[in-house]
Order: sequence, then C-alpha cells, then structure tokens
Amino acid sequence: MIEADGTTTETEGGRRIAVLGEMLELGDKTIEAHREVGRMAAESGVDLLVAVGNTMAAKQLALAAGAAGVREVALVADNQTAAAYVDSILRPGDVVLVKASRGRQLWQIAQRLTGQPVTGL
Repeated sequence: MIEADGTTTETEGGRRIAVLGEMLELGDKTIEAHREVGRMAAESGVDLLVAVGNTMAAKQLALAAGAAGVREVALVADNQTAAAYVDSILRPGDVVLVKASRGRQLWQIAQRLTGQPVTGL
C-alpha cells in the first residue's frame, strides 16, 4: 500500500489495488501529471489500478500505468461502476487505496467497500 508520505507497506499475500480518480485544477499540467501518477503506481508495486473517470486525464493515467508495468489496469466511467467492480474482485488480504481530488467524491467508493452509507450523491 502507498502511504500518505510516499512510502509503501507490504501486504500479507494480497494485492495492492489503487483506485485513482482525477486530480482537478492542474491546468496545462493535467495530462502529464496523470501520466506521472500512473508511472508512480507501477514503481510502487501496484498490482491493479482502477482509473475512474471518462476524461482524457483518467485515460492517460490508465495508459501510463499499464505501459510502466502495472499488471492489471481498468478504466471505469464513474464511482458507482468502480465500487461495483472492485467489490466483485476483492480477495482476502487485498489492500485498496482510494484517492482523487475531493471534487471527484471517491470517498463514495471507500464507503461502499466498507459497508458504510454512501454520502454526497
């Protein structure tokens, strides 16, 4: 798992899954910043990356992750689809990181995966 300070934590037999959405308000740096995140996911040992969003930024994040070595990459259009997909493939021991700009409301995915009421709809 990727910690907030950029370090990684080893998982016990499970996969490292990153569910990543768009970083908003980056202006001209948007596409390259999302590519860099995809590359960093590969360097950090992510096994499965789920890019959330129907935008060029999300697509570039997914493409860069795959090109850099993430074994499995999925691109989904929205939070509901992402939550359903991740829920359907989760195995015991998997570790999931959910991260995006606050405006993308990816906390909804974490809420669904942990059985909490989904807020912000």
